[in-house]
Formats: sequence, C-alpha cells, structure tokens
Amino acid sequence: MFAVRNSTKTSNSTKTGAESRRPEDERLGIGTAFTFGLQHVLTMYGGIIAPPLIIGAAAGLNPTEVGVLVAACLFMGGLATLLQTLGIPFFGSQLPLVQGVSFAGVATMLAIVNQGSGLPAVFGAVIVASLIGLVIAPFFAQIVRFFPPVVTGTVITMIGLSLVPVAARWITGANPQADNYADPVFVGIAGFTLLVIMLLSKLGNSTISRLSILIAMVVGTIFAALIGKADFSKVFDGPIFAFPTPFAFGVPTFDLAAIVSMTIVVLVILTETTADIIAVAEITGSKVDRKRIAAGLRADMVSSAISPIFNSFTQSAFAQNVGLVAVTKIKSRYAVAAGGVILIVLGLLPVLGRIVAAVPTAVLGGAGLVLFGTVTASGIRTLSKVKYDGNMNLIIVAASLSFGVLPEVNHDIYMNFPTWFQVIFGSGISSAAIMAILLNLVFNHFSQGNPSNPSVFAASPVRAVKTDVIRVLREGDRYVGGKLVDAKGAPIPVVDEEPEGSTAH
Repeated sequence: MFAVRNSTKTSNSTKTGAESRRPEDERLGIGTAFTFGLQHVLTMYGGIIAPPLIIGAAAGLNPTEVGVLVAACLFMGGLATLLQTLGIPFFGSQLPLVQGVSFAGVATMLAIVNQGSGLPAVFGAVIVASLIGLVIAPFFAQIVRFFPPVVTGTVITMIGLSLVPVAARWITGANPQADNYADPVFVGIAGFTLLVIMLLSKLGNSTISRLSILIAMVVGTIFAALIGKADFSKVFDGPIFAFPTPFAFGVPTFDLAAIVSMTIVVLVILTETTADIIAVAEITGSKVDRKRIAAGLRADMVSSAISPIFNSFTQSAFAQNVGLVAVTKIKSRYAVAAGGVILIVLGLLPVLGRIVAAVPTAVLGGAGLVLFGTVTASGIRTLSKVKYDGNMNLIIVAASLSFGVLPEVNHDIYMNFPTWFQVIFGSGISSAAIMAILLNLVFNHFSQGNPSNPSVFAASPVRAVKTDVIRVLREGDRYVGGKLVDAKGAPIPVVDEEPEGSTAH
C-alpha cells in the first residue's frame, strides 16, 4: 500500500492517488503514445498475420478471402488490446500487453481444417472453448502463489529463448525449400538493422534511443528497398476501406472433438498469458495479484469468444512486445492502447496493412534479436535474485529450461504423441512453465522427504576471502572448533574492524 501524507483526503482520492503512481499509468502525449504504439504494431505484425495466412491457405481460400482473414485478425487484435490495457470492471489487466491471434492454436486449427470440417468448425470450437476458459479464469488465477522468482524467472527466460527461432525464421524465411531461403543478403539486412539499433541506442538523446527499434525498422526497410529486397508494388491492390463482415465464412458449427482439442489450446493460452502478465509486471515494476491476473485472463477469453463472429481466432498476449517494453523502458499502458487503435485502423483500412506488410521480414528479424534477447536477459535478472544454496532451486531452473528448450530445438520430438499432448508440450513456454511449477511444488512446498543435505544438484554457497585477510595469516594458522588458532594452538582474536592505530605485519 502507498503512504498517505494528507489524512484529510477522502478514501476515493487516496485510491486515485495510489493508482496514478502505478508505473503503467504514466500519461504520454498523443504523438508520443502513437509513435511508440506504432513500434509495438511493427514488432508483432508478422506474428499476428501468420496464423490467418497459414489457416487460410490450408482451408483453400483465395487471396481475397485470405485478406479478409488478415484484416479481421488485425481488427480483433486491436479491440482485444484496448480491453486488456484500458480495462473495464472485471476485464483487463491494465498492463502494457499487446493482444493478437495466438499461435498456440495453429496446429489444432490445421487439424480441424484438414479433417474436412472447415473454418466454421474452427470458429465454433473457438467460441465454446473460450467460454469455458472464461468460466475457469478466476480459478486459474489462483496459481499465482505458485509463481515465486525461481518460477517466474525461468518462465521469462524461456519466453525469450522460445522467441529467438521466430527471429531466425524472419531472417531466413519460413520455407526451407525456397530458392532464397537463408539468402546472405537477408542476413545482411538483419545485421544492418541490428547495427542501426545499437548505434541509435548509444546516442545521448533519450528519445532517439527509446525509438531505436522503430527508426531502425524504417532505415532497414529503406536500405532493403535500395538493394531491391523490398516490394511495395501491391500496396494499392485491393480495397482501401473494408469493415469485417460477421460470419463471412458461414455460421459456426460445433464438433465435440474439435471443441475438446481447442479447450486444451485455451488452457495453454491461459498459462502463457499468466506468464506474460507476470513477466511484464516484473519488467515494469507493477504490482499484480490474483484478481488482476484473473481480469487479464477474462479479457483474453471474452476477446477470443467474440473473435469468430468477425472471422478471427483465439486472442492472447504477445510475448515479443514484452521485450519491447523492456528495451524502450516505456511502461505506459496508454502507448500500447495507442497500438491497439492502430491495429483497428489497419483492420479497417487494408491499404495501411499492406504498407506495413511490405516491411521485409529480415528487418523484423534484426529487431527481433534485440527484443527477444532482452526478454531473456530480464528472466536472467530475476533468476539472479533467487537463493540457490541449501535448496534444490538450481535443479528446478536447470530441468525446466532444458524441458522448455527441447521442443524449440527439435520440433519433431512429440510428433508421434496425441494432438492434445503436442499442443501443450510443443510450446517451450508452456512446457517450462508446467515443469517449473511442478518442481517448485515438489521441492519447495511439499518439502517432506527432502534431504537435510541436498544432492549434488544443489548449488554450493560462494566462498571468498579478502586479500587483506590472507595477508595477516601466518604458517600454521587454522580454524578449529569455531575459533581461529595459530600453529601452537593459541587463539587469534577475531574482530570486525582493526583497532585504531594498529598495523598488520
């Protein structure tokens, strides 16, 4: 709680004053807010349009219909972001979190489409599963007490590590069979963008430093255009303005198997969003409790339930934008809310979306290396606060990170497992989160049976002796029975400070 200096203030004014001092409540000028909001949109744009492109292609949609899906996802992502950042009673964490189509459900939605059920079955499954998630969100939020620093630090670190392959795919291209896959020119564009970010971050001007990601993307795109690697020829192909048509692909149908599979996806989304809320709170210094996490999860679920009406899919927080908050140090939720407005405009004005889509993915990859690496560094900083001596925290971190990295470095490891298993454990974030929570329960909550002297997996305390202490020791001095004695067994006085005027020999 915040201290109140003026006892004559009413309880309402005290509450308002306390809330206004939250880091995420910082007010920004309109121009500043929308500038940083655009930076957030550019950071997550590739991620938000990828699911509709993949699902649309699998469903056999033509380019115009795929464009409808993309615009719908941008539009709903903007609405969900506004709900999450600004909030209404019981809905929205009021934290700087960008919302968009969750990639966690792509595999399941592909399976539903490939079974011949089509997009209506996907939309029906999303609606029912999201409503189930809405009901269980408050109960799911109760796990926050099982997220001490050893868990949150592990999950935040895993979020950053799991996003690095995304940056790699942006740089190399997503299709290994393509002729220009891993083109050295693309790697060079990414490296140039990264270099610009570093140079701008070095400048003394704080504004330029904070906008380094956005400026570098613009400069990187111009550079790519000059060498013929950016194509703006299709910017004006298609309508300038278009409002998402409700149920454009037919009335949703409800298949039990599809609903069960999508409910598992929703559980994964709830896990990842909980981790993202805790991560951004750690970065911004915000205070979150069960009620606030539950409000954030409700915002996810109600947005996901409404999305299919406008031809979109499940919504969740975007982890890459958590990294952007860490890089720019702009903690204001209003900057992210401005990004939500931009997403809505992009969804209503497809021409603007096509301009943003023209930014080469290699440029996004160069920026992503900094953004995602910053998330990892934030997790490591949290883990540095954890006490490791005399407990099993080291094995919790080691096993959880390894378990989380496993599906990221080998996507085929669970290919012969059931779809629901692949959905849960195919995500490095959810894998690490589940493992860290379970191991924390086993070793730190259900401590019965833990050895008094932990195994080799427990970290030993760091031992160090100052050089000035060594300097005064003589041959034969030793520590016996809690006392320091000389070679003849005579005790040597141990003092906190040297007596004034004494000299060491």
